[in-house]
Amino acid sequence: MKKRLLLFSSILILVSMLHINCSKENGSAPPTSKTKTELIAKATWKFSDAKVNGTSVSSFLQSCQKDNILTFHSAGTGTADEGATKCDPSDPQTSPFTWNFQTNETILFVSTPFFSGGSSTFTLVSLTETELIISQNINVSGSTQNAVITFVH
Repeated sequence: MKKRLLLFSSILILVSMLHINCSKENGSAPPTSKTKTELIAKATWKFSDAKVNGTSVSSFLQSCQKDNILTFHSAGTGTADEGATKCDPSDPQTSPFTWNFQTNETILFVSTPFFSGGSSTFTLVSLTETELIISQNINVSGSTQNAVITFVH
């Protein structure tokens, strides 16, 4: 009786393992990972947060700065939109820019600096389906500070 029970258990385990392996092979293929260009050009990016030296400074920014929208196109062009409110009414609603990834896609270069005191190059901290995090050193009142900016869509 013990031999039959052991044999039955062994067969049951073997059949279960075969079933699991077959269902993995016959199931849908795993999603292919998207390139960074596909991720950044997927949709528009809206401001979410800004930190300087690790401290959030979002509450110090004007609403006209926080409602800006960035659009990256896969062809290397983009648009910065002032959003619902402009800090300076004479500024154009949209401004074109060009962009590309550099240094093994760890640096994001844009033809026009996005922030006062900043440059055209950003370190790409993280890029996912829904979040873009970039950083750069900015000059604030004669002092160099590290700014980390998060955008979402």
